[in-house]
Amino acid sequence: MTSDRPTTLLAELTHRCPLHCPYCSNPLELIRADAELSTDDWKRVFTQARELGVLQLGLSGGEPLVRKDLEELAAHARGIGLYSTLVTSGLGLTRKRAEALRDAGLEHIQVSIQDSDTESAERIAGVSSVKQKRAAIGLVKELGFAFSINVVLHRANLDRIGELIDLAGGLGADRLELANTQYYGWGLKNRAALMPTRDQVLKAREIAEAAIERYRKKMQIIFVLPDYHEQFPKACYGGWGKLYIVVAPNGQALPCHAANSITSLSFPTVREHSLEWIWQESPGFQAFRGDAWMKEPCRTCPRKAVDFGGCRCQAFALTGDATNADPVCTLTPFRRIIDEALAESAESGVYEYRVLSGEPQRA
Repeated sequence: MTSDRPTTLLAELTHRCPLHCPYCSNPLELIRADAELSTDDWKRVFTQARELGVLQLGLSGGEPLVRKDLEELAAHARGIGLYSTLVTSGLGLTRKRAEALRDAGLEHIQVSIQDSDTESAERIAGVSSVKQKRAAIGLVKELGFAFSINVVLHRANLDRIGELIDLAGGLGADRLELANTQYYGWGLKNRAALMPTRDQVLKAREIAEAAIERYRKKMQIIFVLPDYHEQFPKACYGGWGKLYIVVAPNGQALPCHAANSITSLSFPTVREHSLEWIWQESPGFQAFRGDAWMKEPCRTCPRKAVDFGGCRCQAFALTGDATNADPVCTLTPFRRIIDEALAESAESGVYEYRVLSGEPQRA
């Protein structure tokens, strides 16, 4: 049992998406439409989440706009007191749908942008998209939603971070998330092509820090450094099973976005169990709570209360054992794995694009 209560539910309504971003952190085996939760299932999940103490709901994917019941789900969330954010590419956000979502009570829309340069943006997305995104952003602003922009940063766009910040400011964003690529799913598969150089990261940080001051009181800017270039790992969602619940399109409940990549664990579905039981009792959510599971050097490290040993999914992906220290940490013998990854070279920048089925596309 845990006395902690989750604050946030990320509802991955679908893995279907018109974009094919090579940094996508969704699993390589994407969930098909016929396995997705029904409208009634999702409503039950939202209600149980609210009863658990959840306040914030992310309606995500894939592209959540492909769900025809999105407006109904947004209305249910509003009715039970959840603050909802639509996390979208913007593709499919017509005036009719935007107005329906506003009328349903949706408060906040976050739109992804791939680059400030149109040609690069559409190469990264794997599809023509910039014109549709700009039109969607215009609707978001016109209809009065709280408005965020998210940019996933990597080698191909990091040198334009200044232009990206000014683009977001010019589009009227209330908040800009500059999130360096996290290497899970397709992002890990494309790591060599996506990994920025240390010089790129240092210059980008300097530009971002100056922009944070320049845009203060105009636009909140969140800049998340890539942990491969850091000395110590990040604290994953405030600790495993502490604040956050993710529900995948098929109903699998997870303590973080990539947890189902840890094949040594099993995670229940909301079709079979209540969120209360999953949060309090399920072995998957309990696996890395506290510090009893930790090995040395984490067990006796004073940083264990700061970063909780780092990311369990990254530890599993890179060492094969989720109880090992996150290899990002320079205090562990696993750091060499990160250093070797940083030395990888893929100057051609060839990506394998995220697709729902069939052979990966290359570009």
